[in-house]
Amino acid sequence: MIVIPEKKALLLRLRDPERVKAVIPTARMVMHRGQQHIAVPHKVEAVQLLRNLGITAPSPIGFYYNWPGRYKPFNAQKEAAEFMTVHNRAFNLADLGTGKTLATLWAYDYLRSRGVVNKALVVSPLSTLERTWADEIFNHFHHLHCVVLYGTREQRLKQLKQKADVYLINHDGMKISGFVEAMADRPDIDLIIVDEIAQAARNAGTDRFKVLNTLVNKQHSRRAWGLTGTPTPDNPTDAWAQCRLLVPERVPPYFNRFRDQVMRQAGPFAWVPRPNALEVVKEAMQPAIRFNRDECVDLPPCMYETRQAEMTVEQRKAYKNMLTKLHTEIANGEVTAVNEAVKAQKLLQIGCGVAYSGDGEHLIMDATPRMEVVREVCEESNSKSIVFVPFVGSIEPLRQYLEKHGFSTEAIHGGVSKKERDVIFRDFQKAKDPQVLVAQPAAMSHGLTLTAASTIIWYAPTNSNDIFEQANARITRPGQKHSQLIMMIQGTDIEAKYYRRLKDKQKVQGVLLEMVRKDRVPA
Repeated sequence: MIVIPEKKALLLRLRDPERVKAVIPTARMVMHRGQQHIAVPHKVEAVQLLRNLGITAPSPIGFYYNWPGRYKPFNAQKEAAEFMTVHNRAFNLADLGTGKTLATLWAYDYLRSRGVVNKALVVSPLSTLERTWADEIFNHFHHLHCVVLYGTREQRLKQLKQKADVYLINHDGMKISGFVEAMADRPDIDLIIVDEIAQAARNAGTDRFKVLNTLVNKQHSRRAWGLTGTPTPDNPTDAWAQCRLLVPERVPPYFNRFRDQVMRQAGPFAWVPRPNALEVVKEAMQPAIRFNRDECVDLPPCMYETRQAEMTVEQRKAYKNMLTKLHTEIANGEVTAVNEAVKAQKLLQIGCGVAYSGDGEHLIMDATPRMEVVREVCEESNSKSIVFVPFVGSIEPLRQYLEKHGFSTEAIHGGVSKKERDVIFRDFQKAKDPQVLVAQPAAMSHGLTLTAASTIIWYAPTNSNDIFEQANARITRPGQKHSQLIMMIQGTDIEAKYYRRLKDKQKVQGVLLEMVRKDRVPA
């Protein structure tokens, strides 16, 4: 096969060229270097038809696309984008931190530029709507306009009517009354991208799945791509509903039949995976592409990402009250460079769901959305995880939350003895459990080697550059066999500013004064 970029054509030497001409009427017989070839337009539709005939033709995106944005794509991103452009339904199963979002947007942008698709709906976890999807579009695709569907039912439906190229909505946002009906009137939205499909469509009995199934399979003819690095987080049966959504012909129509293929009963209420369960799942979840983070040799050895966490009503009220108080104190000259860091900590504490009194007692506030983001990232990670929590009062509520959701955990803080810590660190490195360490960063930021983890999650930023760098270095040590990911969770302006300075190795001193003097108190 020869690619002629200047002609946007493929030249093939085939024994039976008529079978190609039968499905691609624009194909023509031509002479090339004294030999007869069949020339085929190098377009997405033609490539798909050739592949259906068993002829592996390259995706045109690799030859005719300029890959817009700040960065050149990694090899894995190029391959993933090429793969998705030639599959109407597909799974991208690449690891967390391998650039799935940007690869998917490049694939969409190319198809849109060729008139193959029109508009896209991205369905993702709430934590990634703004800080991942919207940010990537803003930073890399200045010619695309996106709308985040968020707020009340009326606001979301009104936002859906706005002109845009990409619409972003969270998993549960789809369930609002009238959304499915509104999508029925939008045949121009002809691509559905389901981010973290294992969270959104793991159970066919949920409202999430039913809405997605209507959008993907019961309304208009829509392309659909599913993204997740952990397709079967609990059991092989997790794959069944995802396949029923994207490739229903590849699995039995009934769950019990698929369960019998991948599980065997070991007791009245116990089921265990069959030896060939992974092979069955792999065969079912096709077409699919997957990259381990370690396979992406051109990735930086350590990636930094951000997730957004909403504040609860209780947190928002406390945050606003504290910010109003700080405005007054700054106006009165009560906040200086000397005590500014102490004042800033009050805002960071509220973001974590804890407020300390003058005598050291702490009041716990509901911070469930932030804990849910931690759970999401732990589920998406293919290794053990370390969660750094700057405030001791937030450690136990988070640890209990993760335990409730199936993760084995241990806590590290100043109240844990050296003997206990040694046992915890040993088990974390050498045993199956604990899966997650929930730790005060200052209590384990120096000297330790914890390479059993390749993912660090910051529950909130620390106020020390040294602690931030040293804590992150616990997994970037000799013996680390995996690429590392530092995930930073934020829900407030001050957290975003702290993280920006910490990443750039700048002092965080003065952040509060700068923010309060510049910004108004949020409504």
